[in-house]
Amino acid sequence: MISRKEETITRHKKGYNCAQAVACTYCDLVGMDEETMFKATEALGGGLGTMEGTCGAVVGACVVAGLSNSTGNLEKPDSKAATGKLSREISRRFMERNQTVTCKVLKGVGTGEMIRTCPDCIRDAAEFLEQVVFAEK
Repeated sequence: MISRKEETITRHKKGYNCAQAVACTYCDLVGMDEETMFKATEALGGGLGTMEGTCGAVVGACVVAGLSNSTGNLEKPDSKAATGKLSREISRRFMERNQTVTCKVLKGVGTGEMIRTCPDCIRDAAEFLEQVVFAEK
């Protein structure tokens, strides 16, 4: 797969939040149109809207991982463990590189010490999504 990391930044510069920038860049690979993905991830940026939560870029990557891996079996959900493993691996790699997945900490709110900019967080999340979910595609 040719990396789409820089496409995520193009979307972010257009005003997409961090979750949207990541999720919308890969939506075609999981069979979702961009407008639907944009709407579905609108409340997931900014550390889930408050900066207190998980980085929106990581959340967007995990949304795509779920759409890519889930069997969609409503009667007997049978892919949760495998999908959770993908999500944990994306988060683990992000945390290993950046010390945290919490938006507030990444932005240095309260400490004045920014660990990572939004564009860099977006690039990282996209990189790990590509490695963990789409490496063989």
